Amino acid sequence: MDGFLRVEKLGKAFAADKPVFSDVSFKLDRGEFVCIIGHSGCGKTTILNVIAGLDTASTGHVFMDGREVAGPSLERGVVFQSHALMPWLTVRKNIAFAVESRWPEKKASQIDEAVRAAVELVGLTAAIDKLPSQLSGGMKQRVGIARAFAIQPKMLLLDEPFGALDALTRGTIQEELISIVRKTQQTVFMITHDVDEAILLADRILLMKNGGETDAGYVPGGVGEVVVNTLPKDRNRRNLHHLDGYYELRNNIVDFLVTRAKH
Repeated sequence: MDGFLRVEKLGKAFAADKPVFSDVSFKLDRGEFVCIIGHSGCGKTTILNVIAGLDTASTGHVFMDGREVAGPSLERGVVFQSHALMPWLTVRKNIAFAVESRWPEKKASQIDEAVRAAVELVGLTAAIDKLPSQLSGGMKQRVGIARAFAIQPKMLLLDEPFGALDALTRGTIQEELISIVRKTQQTVFMITHDVDEAILLADRILLMKNGGETDAGYVPGGVGEVVVNTLPKDRNRRNLHHLDGYYELRNNIVDFLVTRAKH
């Protein structure tokens, strides 16, 4: 691994004697898709926000492409569970705002070309001039994903982007995301609570432990296990359950979450 993203000994404490997590270290290779999964309160979102530059860690450092992360940057595109669209702007203008922020020197025609390409990528060309209030939840999330890709980030950070969607819509957008990531070779770090989603999308899965009291005193949370996904790269939702090794992989993750994730 070239360590395109390096997270080194990261820790976060709201109370000095009881850090939420500590000594979290991992790397992402360029073009790798990594999911992080764990129970609520283990620190997943905090880790993502520190990588995004939206939060600071109590200890440790994050480096991307050889430089330390010290604040937000358009080199990292973020998609949250809530779509975070500006309700008074159309799909076109929501994405154009991001493109203009990334490249203020671009001409209007170039911005519109970039917007159209991003919208086409997520299959929303017919809705390009609609307001968010005129879109379904799944369509809003597609706009969020299009906006993130439109700025051509070096890395994409996804915080449970499909968590609020119904199962059918969720599955459709998962397939679209797989297609886009394969096409763009994007580096992705994603939070999910869905074991099958992690197995479908990720090259590797980080399993987080919660902090908690033990007989020896308080033990902070952290990465308890790293699972390498050995299933074929061309897997999809339809064949996932039929692949050799799927149930072994899934059972290991579920067993961790049920029996080993909490102290």
